Amino acid sequence: MQFLDLPSTPATELTTDIAAQAVLRRHHVHVIGAGRPLLFCNGFNCTQQVWHYLTPALADHYQLILFDQLGVGQSDRSAYDPQRYATLDGYAQDVVEICQALDLRDVVLVGHSAGATVAMLAAIQAPTIVTATVLLNLSPHFLNEPGYYGGFELPDLRQVLATMHANYVQWASTFATMLVGQHAAPSLSQDLVACATQVDPALAAQVVELAFLGDFRPQLPQLRQPTLLLQCPDDPAVPEEVSAYLLAHLPCATLVTLTTTTGHSPHMTAPAEVAATMQQFLAVPPSSPTPSA
Repeated sequence: MQFLDLPSTPATELTTDIAAQAVLRRHHVHVIGAGRPLLFCNGFNCTQQVWHYLTPALADHYQLILFDQLGVGQSDRSAYDPQRYATLDGYAQDVVEICQALDLRDVVLVGHSAGATVAMLAAIQAPTIVTATVLLNLSPHFLNEPGYYGGFELPDLRQVLATMHANYVQWASTFATMLVGQHAAPSLSQDLVACATQVDPALAAQVVELAFLGDFRPQLPQLRQPTLLLQCPDDPAVPEEVSAYLLAHLPCATLVTLTTTTGHSPHMTAPAEVAATMQQFLAVPPSSPTPSA
């Protein structure tokens, strides 16, 4: 798999500040183009490479910032701090620090799956930096609860996690096919499997558990920036009931159900529709100013 379809710049070349360079180096940050910054938060255990289907359609209009989360891809795994990354808030703080290292303003965070949760948390942490979010296939809680349908029972999720712990690579291969859908090109699931081989299995398991077993419903009302929710029909991980719940509990959300793809990875299976929907959303001025910190 190619790193990117477009020429990119190592972000460390964009600043002379030593502390900022350390942050950018730690996350292997790359920048493409110029314009309003879009910072991409990868889904769990995916590297920045998964966005290479989508980036060509956006590069002429925006500055694209891509990075690897700690423990994934070419990030600096020696920087892993068990206390910091005991919750997804630590990963969200990484996103904020990347924005600060690049001195970004008016940032749009684009997140997929667990990366959408991280993007949401980062936007809540930094409302003066992040002015909009695009959240693909977000679930704030995967478990079924009284009055809430997340799609999974706890024993089923624990079985998924047990299978992952037993043989991570085999589990990743099976899970990749599910994420892109059975009718997608085999190369797409192969790309996801290639990402999985660039992950520390122990850290991968921890992130999956944080995402699958976490409950981020209480944070939803705190995300006050304009938000585009992108959902696929027949998503095996995020049922339609979850999207309806998000729309009801996010203060400034717009929900779009995509029409040209199914599954859980529309940035890979339907990049043209995702890009067009994003650009239409970002062209509309917000109805009210983003609240200050």
